[in-house]
Amino acid sequence: MQTLQLLPYKEYRGILKEYSVIFYYLPFFGCLYRQRVELCLAECTGGDNILEIGFGSGLTFLNLNTMYKKIHGLDLTCDVEQVSRVFAAHGIHPDLRNGDILEMPYADNQFDTVLLISILEHLKTRELEQAFREIKRVLKPGGQVVYGAPVERPFMVFMFRILGYDIRNYHFSTEKDISQTAGRFLKKVSVQAMKAFPSFLGEVYEIGHFIKTRE
Repeated sequence: MQTLQLLPYKEYRGILKEYSVIFYYLPFFGCLYRQRVELCLAECTGGDNILEIGFGSGLTFLNLNTMYKKIHGLDLTCDVEQVSRVFAAHGIHPDLRNGDILEMPYADNQFDTVLLISILEHLKTRELEQAFREIKRVLKPGGQVVYGAPVERPFMVFMFRILGYDIRNYHFSTEKDISQTAGRFLKKVSVQAMKAFPSFLGEVYEIGHFIKTRE
């Protein structure tokens, strides 16, 4: 499993304060935040084009740049110009756009991989179906979707409260809702769980890997 490559956190620009990347640098919590991204990256197989939905500040871009010829990103709220400038200074030139997963501005059969890290739980359950319909549309035949979603357990809820968040204001779909909906549109490769540390606190994150079958 590759290590998440990060810029110094003060270099990141273009995101709302509530999505601060400082979480990835904190003692203890930072390790958990980084591990969930690393587990998602480990499922990505590489190729020509990857679309990351909800890329935020571009935390994955240093890693993805070594795996794919072109990075594409779609995000509802970030300042795409600021994020682009940050990575242009490091020789990385992603194609970044503002837009909605429910109606994506991409051609059919365009991407080898669609990556979503802690995005799908923010959708209402009735929106998940449209999201996976769109994901399937933009994937190439044989392409993969890799997603990460939190497992709602008392430890996870407690951890968010320490960070000042009530997850009920942010999370509307469970990991089970997500995997079941993905399975209606795509073929499951694997669904794996990330455990808390210490492990007796249970599973805190789930990584799904599904593919678009060649029809």
